[in-house]
Amino acid sequence: MGIYIMLSTLTDEGAETIKERPERIMEVNREVEAMGVKVLAQYAVLGPYDFISIVEAPDNETVARVSVELASRGSVKIMTLPAIPIEEFIRRVKG
Repeated sequence: MGIYIMLSTLTDEGAETIKERPERIMEVNREVEAMGVKVLAQYAVLGPYDFISIVEAPDNETVARVSVELASRGSVKIMTLPAIPIEEFIRRVKG
């Protein structure tokens, strides 16, 4: 399983939805998990992104499918980054 960082920015439509129904965030998390991606942590943040989600997925294709599905709804724009645990990074750099 791989770890991914999802940086999300709400569109105007998405911001309106969250304002009216903030619990929608948890509904979307359940939808994401039904697509095979586990939400490990999630934060609302200030700055250029509205949310940071740390997720676990079996492969790049699965997390890409989730990103496309969520973005296609028109309520959020997502940047997804693969993350390498530091211990694994050090081990691979050492060779």
